[in-house]
Amino acid sequence: MTSPPLRRNRNFRLVFSAAAASNLGDGVVAVAIPWLATLLTRDPVLVGLVAASRQAPWFVFALPAGVLTDRFDHRRMLIFCDLIRIAMAGAIMALALLGTPGTPAVLGLAALTFVLGTAEVLRDNTAQTFVPAVVPKDQLEAGNGLLWSVEQVAGQFMGPPLAGMLIGASIAAPFGLQAAGLALAVALMMRVRIAPRDEARSAPQPFGPALKEGLVFLRHHQTLRRMALALGAFNFIGSIFWALVVLYAQVVLGMQAAGYGLMMAFVAGGGLAGSLIGPAILRRTGPKFGLMAGISGFALAAGLMALTQSAWITGAALMAEGFTALLWNIATVSYRQRHIPAPLLGRVNAAYRFFGTGPSAFGALTGGIIVAAAAGLGPVGALQLPYAICLGAALLIMAYIALRLHLE
Repeated sequence: MTSPPLRRNRNFRLVFSAAAASNLGDGVVAVAIPWLATLLTRDPVLVGLVAASRQAPWFVFALPAGVLTDRFDHRRMLIFCDLIRIAMAGAIMALALLGTPGTPAVLGLAALTFVLGTAEVLRDNTAQTFVPAVVPKDQLEAGNGLLWSVEQVAGQFMGPPLAGMLIGASIAAPFGLQAAGLALAVALMMRVRIAPRDEARSAPQPFGPALKEGLVFLRHHQTLRRMALALGAFNFIGSIFWALVVLYAQVVLGMQAAGYGLMMAFVAGGGLAGSLIGPAILRRTGPKFGLMAGISGFALAAGLMALTQSAWITGAALMAEGFTALLWNIATVSYRQRHIPAPLLGRVNAAYRFFGTGPSAFGALTGGIIVAAAAGLGPVGALQLPYAICLGAALLIMAYIALRLHLE
């Protein structure tokens, strides 16, 4: 029996609208936080530290987040996390208005960003676990594709250019917009209604055994384990790649905030295309193609950025990377939602993200260290070197996926 179209699914419409509201603010601060960091310091290590602080919670809190996701009501957890994020947006806005350039202000920004990232870890894990409660299994690719598409449109297509304009008016303005978007998302999520039977979860267990159960499932599921390892390596180099883009744009490409925001919109344009046609491509090709496409697009972008100083070539490369990244995301998220039992989904998903996303924090900091160590190459050469390293690593990951991953 075919499920009704998602547009007739009230709960999905509310979740989709909440995602649009929150992702617009997220896209704005994704530009504003690193830009604020460069206003407070020009030290690439400290800029990398700010980027790492948003990713570090995936390494520190991903596993406990999985236990909490499976133990508590998903809708209420999403609302709670967004309330925390509203508070952090307000605190960073205050820092942007009152802080003075220097190491203390940068460390304060890193601390607030760490708390913001911690709330995002719990929210993102819960959100992916929540999707099967509002979307039938036969529509998971379509539902995930629509949610990724709104993330691309609101968070990356509209958000970055809007961030450039807001930063021109006040560096604090983007954080006020994020708080407003999150408040709207909370209001929408409060209207979602899920029957208890639609969110079946295992009976409460002691924290340790519950945590172990998710890890054991991942360890014994060969495909998921290998996917997590591939994702961990990918996210490590991907974090190097993205943590330095703001400095790359400023130094190598000579961009101001508005130009940087426009370039990031190119990424979103590719991601939007990937989110819209990705499900159809994956239905014809299978999930492994999505992984190979994702790493191939990344390798192409890294190689071009290691060689060029052209804003147009860089923008085109980032657009291609945005397209292929969405194929990876849709393929891997849908695979996990389909193959992990519902009572374990939060914990196994969190264990997967621990190994797959946790290395991002180390990558962001590593990128800053590479640039600082390569200062003798000059500002441009030092910022292009990490992208050459990313290219080499991406080719190794591509070989691992081709030889070791077999997705049914």
